[in-house]
Amino acid sequence: MASSTASTLTSLMGLQLFTRLFTFVLNQALSRLASPAAFGIVAIQFELLLSTILFLSREGVRGALLRVESAGPDRASAPQSGDKTGTGNRNGSAAMNVGFIPFIVGVPLAIGTSLLYITTASKETRVQPNFYSAVLVYVLAAIMELLAEPMHNMAMSSVQTNVRVRAEGIGITAKTLTTFLILVYDANGGGGDLALLAFAFGQLMYGSLVFLVYLRRFGRAGLLTSLSKNSSGVYFDRDVLALSTTMTSQSLVKHFLTEGDKFILSWFSPLQDQGGYALAVNYGSLIARIVFQPIEETLRLYFSKTLAQVTSSSSSTSTTSSSSPNSHEPDQNPQRQPPHKNPHLPALLKSSRTLLTLLNIQLTTSLFILIFGTHYLPLFLTLLLPPRYLHTTSAPKVLEAWVWYIPFLAVNGGLEAFFASCAGREDVGRQSRWMVLFTMIYTTCAVVLYKAGFGDVSLVYANIVNLVVRIGYAWMFCRRFFSEHYSSSSSSSGGGSGGGSNSELDSTEEALINLRPRTVLPPRSLVLLLAISMGLIRTSEHLLGNPTMIVRQYQGQGMGRISAILVRPVLAHLALGVGLAIGCLGWWVWILSGSGRGSDGSGGSVLLELIPQRWRRRTRRRVRTKSD
Repeated sequence: MASSTASTLTSLMGLQLFTRLFTFVLNQALSRLASPAAFGIVAIQFELLLSTILFLSREGVRGALLRVESAGPDRASAPQSGDKTGTGNRNGSAAMNVGFIPFIVGVPLAIGTSLLYITTASKETRVQPNFYSAVLVYVLAAIMELLAEPMHNMAMSSVQTNVRVRAEGIGITAKTLTTFLILVYDANGGGGDLALLAFAFGQLMYGSLVFLVYLRRFGRAGLLTSLSKNSSGVYFDRDVLALSTTMTSQSLVKHFLTEGDKFILSWFSPLQDQGGYALAVNYGSLIARIVFQPIEETLRLYFSKTLAQVTSSSSSTSTTSSSSPNSHEPDQNPQRQPPHKNPHLPALLKSSRTLLTLLNIQLTTSLFILIFGTHYLPLFLTLLLPPRYLHTTSAPKVLEAWVWYIPFLAVNGGLEAFFASCAGREDVGRQSRWMVLFTMIYTTCAVVLYKAGFGDVSLVYANIVNLVVRIGYAWMFCRRFFSEHYSSSSSSSGGGSGGGSNSELDSTEEALINLRPRTVLPPRSLVLLLAISMGLIRTSEHLLGNPTMIVRQYQGQGMGRISAILVRPVLAHLALGVGLAIGCLGWWVWILSGSGRGSDGSGGSVLLELIPQRWRRRTRRRVRTKSD
């Protein structure tokens, strides 16, 4: 399980790295070819239309199917002979049939959502060239993606991540190239009216190629023959269908929280400002999409499989639990589970260690982003943003605010991935009710900050407040989950007189089960080193001058943007930041290697245990060699 999870994470991060860097380069050209108004319609309104159709149609089903134990990698890692789907001959066909529901529901949802959007769009939006044709093409693109959804679920349930990587990699490349070529044609004799259609046909190309790549891998079995009754004569597994329905209803509220900024911008902001905000968010979310999104998706798969037996036993009777001897987690070490001990303890400890390690890394990485990003981002914006976005839109201010938003986004993603993997129907329903309150908090903050004069930056700060309360809720759920499942399974296994006591745990295991906050805090020595770095950077700005103002001053004298950055005071400031960042990063790696164990004030012991033994031995040999 660990190797397949690492492979999944590597593949997804590789996919995101390739697609985002590739599209980043071409987006630099697209932002110069398309006007801010056209870019605002596409990146805010059309993307909102597309995400609404796809998110509400498939998100709940995807989350539910990841928790189907029979679809795990231990049973479906390789195709059976003559079985092109790679899912093998499973008893879970009725569960996997639920994967067809997104297409069944999505087609009428796409039609209804597009009609609602057309009737409510502002006049400024509707009079844009080829607006109605572009909406139609976006609807067709959404339907093509939904048509591939059953095959996507087959690939993910059997951990065939390479299929998804290939499909989405080809799709995003074709999408960007199609958009770019149409915009180039439009700018060189096409009449200047094809901007919306360029993005629309690019999206259609993406959906079509994703479908074709999946179809080539799974064949007709992925479309037709899998939709069959199981041995009980049922097309759709009732439990999976019920969980999908519950998670889909929750997705409605979660969708507004995720896309709330686009809703508000679509209603209240002019197209020019929408374009600037969209460009800023596209750049600001690069780290989130390249790093955090693959981690979140991998964690959902990892926790769903690792804790499958734990969650299933908690929702079934003891008779049902004891009648499934072949469904144990494959990575559990039987030597760790003598008969008198908690049978689920290894899975709980492994999941807790993974979650805490992730949070520790994310919090530490966030400190690097806050210390260095807040001081050096304004300088790079002068090189990154096109002039008409840099001086006439809110893009620079939004990007500077995004530096503070990224850490909260990272932590929330990991915690909510655990929740989505382990929450029962009652937990999902309870969170849905709390989500209503979170939505009210977000909307109130956004409106208050707008009235206070913060402009489009209000949406970023409101999202931070929203994520803070969501992080708190998810953290409390995680602590309750580990505590309750350890106690209940200890009682049922007859372990100890107290049943749920922690007497059988050592200090490290007790910290893992109780999710003690100190285990996720960054090392104190690293925090001190980063604080010193921040002081040195501010001293440099005071002595050498603000580098952003220096660049703008030279640009005002007619110097190019790159030449202005290469002047001596700016280069000295950049060299200082790079040197400090490398030094802090090296100190952190030294702590993780075990050589700086004594310097690690918090979280290091947990993080150290997750580092492969061969890496630690290799690093220690290097340290001893240097000292000799």
